[in-house]
Amino acid sequence: MIEKNFIVSGRNTIIHKIKKFDLLIVNGAYDTVIVSSRGIGVYKGPIPEKKSIAKKAYQDVVDLSSSDIFGEGKMLLFVQALDNREYKIDYSKVGTPAFIKIHQDNYI
Repeated sequence: MIEKNFIVSGRNTIIHKIKKFDLLIVNGAYDTVIVSSRGIGVYKGPIPEKKSIAKKAYQDVVDLSSSDIFGEGKMLLFVQALDNREYKIDYSKVGTPAFIKIHQDNYI
């Protein structure tokens, strides 16, 4: 079985688990979010078309609508990052300061 760089928990939570890889979270036509070991932000670079290209760049593309993730896009997503914070990504607030907010500090 292939080891993933993240865990899907519940109905809308992703847990980043391997420091070496960054997660690129894709949610349909919305902005792509990058989760790294240093935090989280909006990703402005190109999204790798193949898993092999992403792996060479130490990235993992997480498509929320994929059947092995959630099977549908989400308007609200929680991400537990490696900086010991849980972030709330509210896709209804794209382009505002409330798009990505710290939901819980020191969740561990």
